[in-house]
Amino acid sequence: MRQSNILLASAFILSLALSTSLNAQNPGRTTGQNQNYISTGMPILLISPDAIASGMGDAGAASLPDSYSAHWNNAKYAFIDGNIGLSTTYTPWLRHLGVGDMNLLYLGGYYRINSRSTAAASLTYFSLGEIQSTDVEGNPLGIMNPNEFAFDLTYAMKLNDELSLGATGRFIQSDLTNGQILSDGSSYVTTKPARSLAADVGLYWQHPIDKSQDIALGAFFSNLGAKLSYSNDDTKKEFLPTNLRVGGRYTNRIDDANEITFLLDLNKLLVPTPPTTIGETTYSKYYRDKTEYYQTGVVRGAIQSFYDAPGGMTEELHEVQISAGAEYWYKQTLAARAGYFFEHDTKGGRQYATVGFGLRYNLMQFDLAYLVPTTRFSSNPLTNTIRISLTFNLRPAKSTPTVNS
Repeated sequence: MRQSNILLASAFILSLALSTSLNAQNPGRTTGQNQNYISTGMPILLISPDAIASGMGDAGAASLPDSYSAHWNNAKYAFIDGNIGLSTTYTPWLRHLGVGDMNLLYLGGYYRINSRSTAAASLTYFSLGEIQSTDVEGNPLGIMNPNEFAFDLTYAMKLNDELSLGATGRFIQSDLTNGQILSDGSSYVTTKPARSLAADVGLYWQHPIDKSQDIALGAFFSNLGAKLSYSNDDTKKEFLPTNLRVGGRYTNRIDDANEITFLLDLNKLLVPTPPTTIGETTYSKYYRDKTEYYQTGVVRGAIQSFYDAPGGMTEELHEVQISAGAEYWYKQTLAARAGYFFEHDTKGGRQYATVGFGLRYNLMQFDLAYLVPTTRFSSNPLTNTIRISLTFNLRPAKSTPTVNS
């Protein structure tokens, strides 16, 4: 790897360091096991954009369709119970550390084309605030305003009365240096915003057990696209967070006033596992070193991600994240939510509980979510943060979308 890429990597840390819980080990945490986390570009694409799923342990592959389905499973839009919907979420970032100018903003909407198909669009914007840039000697180079965003267009259609398919196209930009010229003391490199195109594909199946009970299954393949590069001569291109999410749902409408839903998701990055280096020895089945690892193609990397971990199948299983959640509605007006998220210690160690609250009135729904780490080693940027979502539906949502239409 060229020396200049070290500088680009350090710039990239501006984003990764603030999303440590997504891709990095927790410093100081010793488990007696080798830490071998998977790092990607644009980890913000994996952050929950809404306070609904965030209150249920970040589970959503088969949750009831809503305006945020583009993130969890785009195929759910085909069964959404509404004609037009708009949604927005504001998420403060690193508030527990006193940071006041970093935040994540999400805007989304959907439009029902006909009884079998729906179109949707969404925008995710992440601002890292103002950062004073300096050279290697500490001399100021000016103020940077790093930011990242992604814009999506989605189409979902019913294949039959219980099964739907969704497809999404996404434009991505990550501007971490505002085009500044960086130097390591011996060479210079001109940086640029990293841009890419990506695609998502989802499947969603829902089935009524009887008049009061439904089950659903979902599978969502997201962020398959070209790698990110921050300069024209960058040989260390970052993988996008290509991801596979599968999950299930059970909903019981107990009576006219009470409804409860249970969710379970399994989540895995479809990004190759990097080699493990212990002393001067590198352990990997497919990559001699990190340089060869970064040269791996996107499709090949996604396929090999199921079996390339240096630790074999045991390590592959450690890369699976588990989300579980529950939601209770009273008279389709008040909602209470709770959930839990688990990630293995060697793959980042995020482990946290979530709680949430929802209020629905006529065409409007207001939701809150709160994250509580369950380990003292957690470095989650959303620790003890209140997330706020606001949704407008032109037609009020029912408790469960109609299966037969």
